Amino acid sequence: MENMIEVKDLRKEFKSHSSRSGLMGAFRDLLTRNYQIIPAVNDISFNVKKGEMVGYIGENGAGKSTSIKMLTGILTPTSGIVRVNGMNPHKEREAFVRSIGVVFGQRSQLWWDIAVQESFRLLKKVYNVPDHVYNEHMNHVIESLDIGPLLDKPVRKLSLGQRMRCELAAALLHNPSMLFLDEPTIGLDVLVKLKIRNFLKEMNEKYQTTVLLTTHDLSDIEALCERVVMLDEGKIIYDGKLSKLRSNWGEGKQIEFQFAEMDVTKDKLNSLVQGVEAVWSPGDRKNVWVANVLNSEEVISEVIGRVVASYKITDLKVHEISIEDIIRNIYEEGVIHG
Repeated sequence: MENMIEVKDLRKEFKSHSSRSGLMGAFRDLLTRNYQIIPAVNDISFNVKKGEMVGYIGENGAGKSTSIKMLTGILTPTSGIVRVNGMNPHKEREAFVRSIGVVFGQRSQLWWDIAVQESFRLLKKVYNVPDHVYNEHMNHVIESLDIGPLLDKPVRKLSLGQRMRCELAAALLHNPSMLFLDEPTIGLDVLVKLKIRNFLKEMNEKYQTTVLLTTHDLSDIEALCERVVMLDEGKIIYDGKLSKLRSNWGEGKQIEFQFAEMDVTKDKLNSLVQGVEAVWSPGDRKNVWVANVLNSEEVISEVIGRVVASYKITDLKVHEISIEDIIRNIYEEGVIHG
């Protein structure tokens, strides 16, 4: 299967001005400036096949948005090779822009003061989409995203969830083969998220649309992507199946105890489960403690048995370890091998 994205040894450096201290330093800075070269993206390489949906993740400052800007032609690389849909995003700008769709959660491609459908008509002209193609494709998009009632409203009158659904429709108006999504569900409620996810799955199945999704909402990635590329400090630290992440780092379970008493401490809980592999952490609510344990019936039963015998419990839940926890563990451990 052909590659939709090819990235080889991609690098982006920024110059950062470093100030000298004191009054004399300030005078010196007026005459000559000290610069530091900082690599935001540090020689990364990866490919994405046509029709793949890939989660592109990393903490703030990991190099995600810098690399996305190079992939979409907004920034020029310092060095390395980028090809998307067989084109150089920066050099073949006009043809390239016609072949991709982009949704940046923080930036709009719709005109603020005119009705949504007027924006769609303008974009139809920009992308030179024939009437019959536009009507058939957009009727389906409008229906799937449930934006029919919004078409006559100006964008400034829309809620965030309504605007993001219209942004997605606008990005897919010319039925691009490659879709870049940067935080497409940020700040949206659960029902809108589900609608957007279902729609993206449907577009991927129907048209083999390739999707690169950056998000802090890992449930988006679990719902849509089989593969994740993870960045940290400008380097790729994991590129592989989401399921492998889970099996390598997420084999444990979490037992969440809600205690009736106030005086439960980590030390008391540790001495209670001595000899059993369990790591305690405070829960997200008052009087809640979580035991992180191996996924073994004996260990789970033993921990629950000992805790229940010693304390009054008002609630108890057993969870799979979440993708968020797995990724947090990976970042704490550093670079992944294998």
